[in-house]
Amino acid sequence: MQTQTIKTASGQFRISLDGPADAPVLVFSNSLGTTLEMWDAQAARFANDYRVLRYDTRGHGGSVVTPGPYSVEQLGGDVVALLDALDIARANFCGISMGGLTGLWLGTRAGDRFDRLAVCNSAARIGTAEGWLARAALVREKGAACMAELAASSPSRWFTEAFVVAQPALISKAQGWIAGISPEGYAACCEALAQADLRATIGTIKVPTLLIAGVSDPVTTVADANAMHQAIANSRVAEVPASHLSNLEAPVQFEEALAAFLGAGA
Repeated sequence: MQTQTIKTASGQFRISLDGPADAPVLVFSNSLGTTLEMWDAQAARFANDYRVLRYDTRGHGGSVVTPGPYSVEQLGGDVVALLDALDIARANFCGISMGGLTGLWLGTRAGDRFDRLAVCNSAARIGTAEGWLARAALVREKGAACMAELAASSPSRWFTEAFVVAQPALISKAQGWIAGISPEGYAACCEALAQADLRATIGTIKVPTLLIAGVSDPVTTVADANAMHQAIANSRVAEVPASHLSNLEAPVQFEEALAAFLGAGA
């Protein structure tokens, strides 16, 4: 995999492009505390049929770290700026957790740029404002030491206990992602999640939408996916045997659900 940094109207972003240049575009958007590498398996799977665009969300990895707070409008605007910078008129979008919330905003405000949306392990409202603001404040106070603490505790939030035991190498890699995130970037994204509540607006989404839920996800539950399904007219729910980062814990089932939705076959 080769990455590059490109300039957009929203700043510089680290991206990766895989697959045929003339194929339909599929954008993958990462979760809080990860990088575009979280999509390695999916990029390999879908690059046969799609031009796969991955990027580090603002504040993460090699992308721009601007002072917070950020907003979901800003994170969604970054995706549109990326498409503009790359001369991509329309795309498909798949985001997980924070990336899924970004996808919901795109569906409500920039639906004309997207053919299909996959919103994975997410919700129109994730957690509580108080919880996210408290985490942001702690990260800003303790800096890199706090990121190390979050890395140590992340497996229990992201994966089932059985998966943590069975896949130590992948768990260690995932912990490395969050440990390397800029404290300011992470805190600013926590603040975006604190203010993001799209429950009143997702009913306006007209783009066909897939809602992937992990049956063991304690953060964004199957009930959250079903609530979004009730609000979004042209939507479907797919449950996979995983916790919060379902593309990593159940890649085969995740990719089958996404492929069927996109029409690329199983």
